[in-house]
Amino acid sequence: MEISDLQALIEKMYSDKDRARGTAATFLWLCEEVGELAAALREGTKEEQAAEFADVIAWLVTLANINDIDLTGALHKKYGEGCPGCGHFICTCDAKP
Repeated sequence: MEISDLQALIEKMYSDKDRARGTAATFLWLCEEVGELAAALREGTKEEQAAEFADVIAWLVTLANINDIDLTGALHKKYGEGCPGCGHFICTCDAKP
């Protein structure tokens, strides 16, 4: 599934609820899902980890949708020409990770 397909799917399934909930409450849901992912990475099975990764992505997409952000466009603009820092496709930045 492409990111644009996921954005469209989430928009179709949940847009009324998501927009009614708003940005602040949706961001809190995203944070909760990131916490669940952290727990799954610490002690969960691969299946549980995969489900939590999917939840985090879905809530991030939801947040983008209610804020009218095209994630495909945003990703391409930020990373489509290489590393945002050095401009290379294999990063040569001197900054520590």
